[in-house]
Amino acid sequence: MSLFRSEDMALCQLFLQSEAAYSCVSELGELGLLQFRDLNPDVNAFQRKFVNEVRRCDEMERKLRYLEKEIRKDGIPMLDTGENPEAPQPREMIDLEATFEKLENELREVNQNAEALKRNYLELTELKHILRKTQVFFDEQEGGSSATESMTRALIPDDSIARQAAGPVQLGFVAGVILRERIPPFERMLWRACRGNVFLRQAEIETPLEDPATSDQVHKSVFIIFFQGDQLKSRVKKICEGFRATLYPCPEAPSDRREMAMGVMTRIEDLNTVLNQTQDHRHRVLAAAAKNITNWFIKVRKIKAIYHTLNLFNLDVTQKCLIAECWVPTEDLEQIQLALRRGTERSGSSVPPILNRMDTLENPPTYNKTNKFTSGFQHLVDAYGVASYREANPAPYTIITFPFLFAVMFGDLGHGILMASFAAYLVIKERTLGAKKIQSDVWNIFFGGRYIILLMGLFSMYTGMMYNDVFSKSLNIFGSNWRNNYDESTLMNSKALQLDPNSTAYFKYPYPFGLDPIWQVAENKIIFLNSYKMKISIIFGVFHMLFGVLLSLWNHVYFRDRLAIMCEFIPQIIFMCFLFLYMVLLMFIKWVNYSADTIDVKAGPYCAPSILITFINMVLFKSSKNPDVCDDWMYAGQGFLQKLLVVIALLCVPVMLLAKPIMIMRARKQHQPLMNAGHTNNAAENGDAGYQLDDSMQQVQPVPAHHDEEEDITEIFIHQGIHTIEYVLGSVSHTASYLRLWALSLAHARKSP
Repeated sequence: MSLFRSEDMALCQLFLQSEAAYSCVSELGELGLLQFRDLNPDVNAFQRKFVNEVRRCDEMERKLRYLEKEIRKDGIPMLDTGENPEAPQPREMIDLEATFEKLENELREVNQNAEALKRNYLELTELKHILRKTQVFFDEQEGGSSATESMTRALIPDDSIARQAAGPVQLGFVAGVILRERIPPFERMLWRACRGNVFLRQAEIETPLEDPATSDQVHKSVFIIFFQGDQLKSRVKKICEGFRATLYPCPEAPSDRREMAMGVMTRIEDLNTVLNQTQDHRHRVLAAAAKNITNWFIKVRKIKAIYHTLNLFNLDVTQKCLIAECWVPTEDLEQIQLALRRGTERSGSSVPPILNRMDTLENPPTYNKTNKFTSGFQHLVDAYGVASYREANPAPYTIITFPFLFAVMFGDLGHGILMASFAAYLVIKERTLGAKKIQSDVWNIFFGGRYIILLMGLFSMYTGMMYNDVFSKSLNIFGSNWRNNYDESTLMNSKALQLDPNSTAYFKYPYPFGLDPIWQVAENKIIFLNSYKMKISIIFGVFHMLFGVLLSLWNHVYFRDRLAIMCEFIPQIIFMCFLFLYMVLLMFIKWVNYSADTIDVKAGPYCAPSILITFINMVLFKSSKNPDVCDDWMYAGQGFLQKLLVVIALLCVPVMLLAKPIMIMRARKQHQPLMNAGHTNNAAENGDAGYQLDDSMQQVQPVPAHHDEEEDITEIFIHQGIHTIEYVLGSVSHTASYLRLWALSLAHARKSP
């Protein structure tokens, strides 16, 4: 029965010796069956007993995250064997901390050295490009080319040229490297700040350079600026500093430049050798860490979880015993006792732990056992709302109803095969794919719901075969059972022909399985198929909602809550049956009473009423308008019965809304002295079912609620109002979602010629 209802829980008190507490909690954590309560709610998180241990675990996690980031940066695969290592003992924490500290310090030192070497390598590489790119500029100046003369005229006024005609003109220069995208604003700033008295030459560096800080590839350009005078020199250097350009010394003499270039090349080769050795050492350190980092993460997180749980415990007066309170499934008490015994043996303690059951009126937490197949459906149900303690669990029924109703609405053999194939791959490879631990949220949603998708695909394949629909095409397996008895001239000259199902000349017998493939080429295909699918969907949908209401009756009977049966279940089932189940019955009456093979015109397809229009007229208290040759009603007394059903269904709404709160309010006034009387066992089982009918007195008796016996009556009215609105609007909207598509098919039928 635990599959159909949440587990029976018990509140237990646990006494652990301080030396054995860590090992016992570790064993209990491996089971995952306990929910501990916080016995120190008023104590700050930083003032608890094991806060230092939790901080140490946080620090170890930080170091592991740093190692993981560096491992991912180098693209080294992290080994994950799928093992679940046990939580290490407290004395092993020191070894783990020392290992992580050593790895972090070594890796940081290697990174710092590598960054310094890369920075030196970048500077030498930029200097190499400067010496190469600027050589052509100096060749032009030494050769006395026209470019040099025009540059001189641009930098020196005409009167100065006349005075200095007797001697050579000496120009100063600076050379450096700047980011390529900063060249245009850099050039404009030089022109404006120096008033055009400088000459800038620049050349792009073809190969991108690596930024040692970010390891990104950046594009740079070499520049050289010619000027005259110390004032312009200082101004140019300030502009270069503002644009974060790097300046390098560049000798004027060709021999000095050649000598410097040779020295730079030698140093670059030496740096390459050292850099390769540094990278190899870094790779070896990270590769060794990658083999164990997954297990390290698990161990550290388990240690942290254990100390976090121990912080929920309370210390006795002697400071030698830890006291805890926890919710435990009663069926697993024996397993928990064995786990406590193993923890005591591991710690070497001679004092056994004590586990006592406690009596309480508190509402226990809801716990539903799941496996890899049912977990997806349980999460789907919990996404809408977690059931109260010991309520019926909808998840087992959802395993069939959810994928089946999906397939009824979206049945297609082709798409069903694709869905089932994809889900089957996830199911077959679930161990391999689960071990990869992919971090994508979208992937985790698909992988977690693989069994849901598999059943959706299988049911879609079944309904697709029933609809004979494969990617909007039909399969002609058995051959059509419709015959064509028209002559050739009629076939050639007629745009559309009608096949009479009432005549054996045109129709032999029903298709063996699913729909006849002839409907694929019929003009009224959409009209027929939409009407067929929507009616089937409404029938299954209404029975599905009725099944949900019956589950609530199971809950009320289990909790012995007669007030809820009278004031909630009975009005709900009447509201559902008198409106929506009656509509389903009209469909069956129409299928039985109206047929194409009848002689009576009133029972033929011409007089068959629209169920949708009939239902709308029923709610609006309007009579149906049928042709003169047809009857106004499908059966005798239909008009009066429909009005009666609608009136009774509408009267059920205020009963659902007000009956239970009013009965509770009357019970409080009449039986105030009995508020603290018995019914303790029923309250413990019922949880928050506040009141019930007493068997002997046949009247409402108050039952102590799980939190507050004096619950405010206003909150009861609000809760009941929300519950009633959700039920009524949910029933209407769920049915209307099917009726909307049905109405679209009818509208298409009205537009068809």
